[in-house]
Amino acid sequence: MIDINKIRADFPILSRKIHGHDLVYFDSGATSQKPKTVIESMNRYYREINANIHRGVYEMSVESTELVDEARKDVAGFIGALGEEIIFTRNTTESINLVAYSWGEENIKAGDAIVITKLEHHSNMIPWQELCRRKGAELRVIDVNEKGELENEKEAEKINNAEFEVVVGGWRNLLDNKVKMVALTGQSNTLGTVPLLGEIVPMIKRKSPQSLILLDGAQMVPHMKVSVVKLGIDFLAFSGHKMLGPTGVGVLWGKKEILNKMKPFLFGGDMIGEVKLGGSTWADIPSKFEAGTPDIAGIVGLGEAIKYLMSVGMDNIHEYENNLLKYALEKMKTLKNEGLILLYGTEDINRGAAIAFNVKGIHAHDTAQILNNFGIAVRSGQHCAAPLVKSYGVEAMVRATFYLYNTKEEIDYFVDKIREVPKVFA
Repeated sequence: MIDINKIRADFPILSRKIHGHDLVYFDSGATSQKPKTVIESMNRYYREINANIHRGVYEMSVESTELVDEARKDVAGFIGALGEEIIFTRNTTESINLVAYSWGEENIKAGDAIVITKLEHHSNMIPWQELCRRKGAELRVIDVNEKGELENEKEAEKINNAEFEVVVGGWRNLLDNKVKMVALTGQSNTLGTVPLLGEIVPMIKRKSPQSLILLDGAQMVPHMKVSVVKLGIDFLAFSGHKMLGPTGVGVLWGKKEILNKMKPFLFGGDMIGEVKLGGSTWADIPSKFEAGTPDIAGIVGLGEAIKYLMSVGMDNIHEYENNLLKYALEKMKTLKNEGLILLYGTEDINRGAAIAFNVKGIHAHDTAQILNNFGIAVRSGQHCAAPLVKSYGVEAMVRATFYLYNTKEEIDYFVDKIREVPKVFA
């Protein structure tokens, strides 16, 4: 069970006023707020330690190194991985690009195929587009139906593209022995769709056994219990700032045997084994992929965020968010039935706590701005998922995303203020 009053007291920013109204923060899908423990852990690092890691034998450097090692251990335990399989990056975007370059350049060639889905954030789309362009590989895209669910049986069809071949279809028609990588989201950042990974991953392994699987976990890892072993995937990427941690720190997990074969992504200090004027060798994982000074304070903050999430319990968080989502969907369906809004994606509660909508006849940005005047923070635009948003015949959507610190009372207020939006243009 979640003690919502206790949790909200842990987040100082929730006491802020916006235009004289209590802040209602419904944009955790973009970045989450931070509890006091995370903020204080980073302040303490800069105030009392602040030394580079792996650089000295003096006490503060040793303490700094130990904090990073502890955070790596915490991250590994959080997703059921080995510590040496955890690579610290800046964000999910960098993690995916690392794989696209380090693994992709060595393993993708002309005639191969990479599979993504139309649900993907641009960060799990553009790196693969560019890899296909560089290598002359084929990009295959799993389409979505009107509910925002991934298609299974849809026949494959080519779309016009001069630089590389693009095919759109369903799972059963796009998986074969040409596929070398399947990159998909664990939860859509726009619609909240949660792909049925328990069915999809075995199907990929059965129909394309040579393929690796990369999961974009940016919207998944912060909200539910994740085990990379149980998922049966090969790579997982996620960001600290979406799970109560700071911006500027992300994670790439990869299977040890795959990471060991990959070449470094960046070159420089701290990723080397031996350096000579005539050439160099590389350190073991994870150091091989962590060139230069990392965001030490950010890593410390991420470790503290994981401790906070674990103290609340991921199952408790997931259950609480599902209850919020169910409540919000019922309220939003009322607005839909009144003809006030358009709702996008499945209305099933087997999804993440994200709701995409538009007030009829009003641009998403205008809706978001009006709601901001009431202290409500929502996202508007294409949500770095332009092909998905445009497939609904609109240029932009409003998106509300919930987390463990939100309440049903905030949802009531939110729905009430949506009714005010058309009045501005009356």
